[in-house]
Amino acid sequence: MKRAPSIDEWLMEAKADPVAARIGMFLVHNGVVRETPKALVRQGVDDSTLVKGMMFSYDAAKVDAVIEKTRQMEGIFYVRAWLNEGHLEVGDDIMLVLIGGDIRPHVVDALQFLVEKVKTECVTEIEQK
Repeated sequence: MKRAPSIDEWLMEAKADPVAARIGMFLVHNGVVRETPKALVRQGVDDSTLVKGMMFSYDAAKVDAVIEKTRQMEGIFYVRAWLNEGHLEVGDDIMLVLIGGDIRPHVVDALQFLVEKVKTECVTEIEQK
């Protein structure tokens, strides 16, 4: 498990970046390990168990490619992501993402795109019950 970075520091760095004058909105995503199993939340399948932790890993090259695609989206000027790894407990940070762009629809779309791609194409999550 890695130590999560400071979102406050990320925002200060983003606002000091040369592109900051073009940014009208930042969105942050902080994914955490929950005790509710994915099958229950996503598919309604209840096996009466709770998640106690998870093994989490990711393909860094794939994550970098998704970040680069996100940077190329309309109105997006700042993208930063951090992913944890190893054995994580309930409440631990899985992922932090910061997106900065010109207007809300562009930033919301970019955040949704990046998180969805990372979660479906770049990571391996094995729930431990």
